[in-house]
Amino acid sequence: QLYRRFKVPGPPKSIRRGKEWNVDLVPKFFLATGQLVKILVHTEVTRYLDFKVVEGSYVFKAGKVHKVPATEEDAQSSDLMGMFDKRRFKKMLHFVLNFDTRNPRTHQDVDPEKTTTRELFSRFDLGQDVIEVTGHAIALHSSESYLDQPCLETINRIRRYCESLSRHNSSPYLYPLYGLGELPQGFARLSAEYGGTFLLNKPVDEIVMDNGKVKAVKSDGKVFHCKQLICDPSYVPNRVRKMGRVVRVICLLNHPVKNTHEASSCQIIIPQAELNRKADVYICVVSYSHSLASDGMYIATVSTTVETNNPEKEVEPALELLEPIMQKFVSVTNVLVPNEDGRKSQIFVSRSYDATNHFDSECEDIKDMYRRITGAELCFGKPRNLSHNSDDD
Repeated sequence: QLYRRFKVPGPPKSIRRGKEWNVDLVPKFFLATGQLVKILVHTEVTRYLDFKVVEGSYVFKAGKVHKVPATEEDAQSSDLMGMFDKRRFKKMLHFVLNFDTRNPRTHQDVDPEKTTTRELFSRFDLGQDVIEVTGHAIALHSSESYLDQPCLETINRIRRYCESLSRHNSSPYLYPLYGLGELPQGFARLSAEYGGTFLLNKPVDEIVMDNGKVKAVKSDGKVFHCKQLICDPSYVPNRVRKMGRVVRVICLLNHPVKNTHEASSCQIIIPQAELNRKADVYICVVSYSHSLASDGMYIATVSTTVETNNPEKEVEPALELLEPIMQKFVSVTNVLVPNEDGRKSQIFVSRSYDATNHFDSECEDIKDMYRRITGAELCFGKPRNLSHNSDDD
């Protein structure tokens, strides 16, 4: 299916049996204490999912792949930092992990709502290399704009990464066994418990409107009435606009990525400054260990925001880290966002997936859509109604 989708001849015999492969077109990792995990736990869909820890988290700096230092022990052994940088970084980590918004004594004269992240880093006299690693590989910011914004968001992001790492030690990331396709399958099972119906592989022929509001969806000659419609941009091209492009290159490998300690799964981030870019480049590596490939085989996906007229050339430095590559599958897709919030038409459209290989922006989109659809905030700790026979819509 992968070879057919990208119109590539093959597959060769070296790929072995196709049924042993589950290739995600847009792979993204879960932070162990991140928002998406909390959402999945809240919806109880986790009972249908099995996760496995991703083995490593790395950053590319000064021409080499390094383990991301997110603990005092990692900082001490890291060759990313000199002796004085290690001390400053450890002080900054200690400050962040002890920071409590409700306890001013932990603030050390830092106003989390006014002090910028740039000013926070300056207080600890962090060097530029340490700032890049902290901002992009630990806080997972995708641009430099965070430096001039209030530091509370970055403090929370660093804490989240460190807390996720403390759960599993090897890395802060999780990935579902058999791939991200298990997510919609899990929700399909959950929906069935509540009387929901899934129609798979059905075309949408027409969205029926009445006085500016959605009334029904036509598919294969049948009409499905609804009060609200939730969909991705592909269903409503006239209700979205282009905000940019993403290039992704799926690479099939028969070896682990060099300098990752033979990791069967890992993330590698190349900060924008390393390549004189505006956006980071991401590498997501998964393999047979997550039941995604044949034994001894690996799937590495490179992604970034397109900045030139030659997208594939933009990711060449990342592809060089993966050599030799058995097969590449290249795609360039538009990033689409809705033209309106959907409250008037009751058609609520999600945003396209961005270039990052974590779910931060998608979680913000989920919360924003929930707010627009229900008029309430998505509260993870709120008990759910467990009745399967509710008369509510």
